[in-house]
Amino acid sequence: MSRLQPTTPIIAIVYGEGARIAPTLDRVAGHLAANGLRLAGFVQHDLEHDGRSRCDMILVDLSTSETVVISQDRGEGARGCRLDVESLLTAVMRTRVALATEPDLVIVNKFGKTECEGGGCRSLIVDAIDHDVPVLVAVPLGNLECWRRFAGDLATEYNLDALPIEGVRLCRQLGLVARTSQPEAAAGSDASALQ
Repeated sequence: MSRLQPTTPIIAIVYGEGARIAPTLDRVAGHLAANGLRLAGFVQHDLEHDGRSRCDMILVDLSTSETVVISQDRGEGARGCRLDVESLLTAVMRTRVALATEPDLVIVNKFGKTECEGGGCRSLIVDAIDHDVPVLVAVPLGNLECWRRFAGDLATEYNLDALPIEGVRLCRQLGLVARTSQPEAAAGSDASALQ
C-alpha cells in the first residue's frame, strides 16, 4: 500500500494554455524520489531541434528513467495532432507493469484530448486507484469539464499558478506527504466511480 495518503485518491493540477507543467511534475517527482518513495508513470518533456518549429514530445518513465517518443514527425507544414497514440499506449502499459511493484504514486502527465475521447491514460488512472495507489495528474484548463465528469469527487484540484515552487512545500500543499503509519484506505475511493 502507498505510503502517501492524500485526502482524495486523485490529485489534479489544473493549468492554463501556454503554462509549463513539466517543471512542477519534475519537482514533485524529484522530492518524493529523494525521500525514498517509489514512483510510476511519466512526465512529458519537449525536445527542441535547431531549424524546426516543432519539438519532439518525449515521456520519461519515472520507474525506469527510460524515454518514449510520443510525437510523430509529420513534416514542418503539417497541422493537427502529432500524438502517436500507439507510443502513448506503450507508456501506459509500462506503468501498468510498474503497478505490480507497489509504487507510492502514479504521475500522469496530462489528461488530454485522447483521454477526453475515452482513451489514453483513463484506464491507467482506474487501475492505479484499484491498486490503492494515488494518482497525480495534470489537467489542461480546456479539458476541465471532461476531467470533472471522469473523476467526480475522487479528485482534489489545485491551480498551478497558486502552488509553491519549492519541492517540500509543493508536495505538502498537494497532500503528498509520506505517512509513518498506514491509515486505512479512505472510504469512497473505489475506482468504479470513475466514468
